[in-house]
Amino acid sequence: MTAYAMAEIENTLGSLRRKRGLSAIALAAAVDVSRQTIYAMEAGTYVPNTAVALKLARVLETTVEELFSLAVDAPEPELRREAVTLLPGSAELQAGQAVQLCQVDSRLMASAPSPVPWYFPAADAVVAEQTPGKGKTRVQIVHEEGDFQNRILVAGCDPGISVLSRHVQAAGIELVLAHRNSSQSLALLKEGCVHVAGTHLRDEASGESNLPEIGRMFRKNTVAVVSFAVWEEGILTARGNPKGIRGVEDLARKDVVIVNREKGAGSRALLDSRLKAAGISAKAVRGYDDLAPGHLPAAWRVKSGTADCCLATRAASRVFGLQFIPLISERYDLAIRKSHMELPRIQNLLDILGRAGFRRELEGLGGYDTTVTGQRLL
Repeated sequence: MTAYAMAEIENTLGSLRRKRGLSAIALAAAVDVSRQTIYAMEAGTYVPNTAVALKLARVLETTVEELFSLAVDAPEPELRREAVTLLPGSAELQAGQAVQLCQVDSRLMASAPSPVPWYFPAADAVVAEQTPGKGKTRVQIVHEEGDFQNRILVAGCDPGISVLSRHVQAAGIELVLAHRNSSQSLALLKEGCVHVAGTHLRDEASGESNLPEIGRMFRKNTVAVVSFAVWEEGILTARGNPKGIRGVEDLARKDVVIVNREKGAGSRALLDSRLKAAGISAKAVRGYDDLAPGHLPAAWRVKSGTADCCLATRAASRVFGLQFIPLISERYDLAIRKSHMELPRIQNLLDILGRAGFRRELEGLGGYDTTVTGQRLL
């Protein structure tokens, strides 16, 4: 993994290659990388590891310092504020909720995107036939072009991964997001079904996030762990907190109905831990067996009024404009097979984690703490 974000690295690779009379194909062959990787390095969307940088310097008869240098630090730009017109008919919004902007004649209009996708999902194929019990499915591909090679399959439950998806798309990489809880995501990684597993499983004995569970599931030195961000989990209630919920103890009240998460979810583990500490039986909590498959689906149940509260992230509360009662701050990490770490598309993803623009958006939309974002933990 590179030590600096791509935005902090400048290079003279393209000009030196042309000066030496080398084609991108010839240089790629000489340093044992693909032609696309050479172009990505020249464009500044990929920073090579030490071994590749040394090979490039040797072939181009120069030094690594002449090829790559740190950009001059620039002050962080102050985020600008604008007066906008909220699209008529929009629900009342509160601080922290997301909007999309569009200039319409002389007015800058703001529209709150729907937290529920009322549109056809993105798809490459439709199921043609399936053999029950065989684990294989035949599909009919709806796009003639595309070999699906420049994609990263990510399993996880953090809505903030969609922000990362938008940023890597600018580098020509697409994230395919599979919604799974933390335990399910790690199991898929262990089975070799995904490139990246997102997880927020807290070890009760040590208080450490993710690393103890990953250590139990995977052989030593087979998985890398990179921090995505620190988020807050807590109790989400309707705006104004009409039931006056203050903590987990109130979930045992007869007038409070919760929506829970499935076994293996970090939020379910947090609820069980807090109920146990408070001496409250799960049977005493109305709605304990009523399950929602994710932070946003659980928050939607509270928004729609079919539940009084749930445990989810502050980011989920912002999406729906709900009240948030913090319980804990914890790290959401990305686990990656070490055999995939040197793939150019994975390197691009890791580099984007360090970009200031990505971090600002993650902080602004979800209230995440990005101080540790991009740090290699394992």
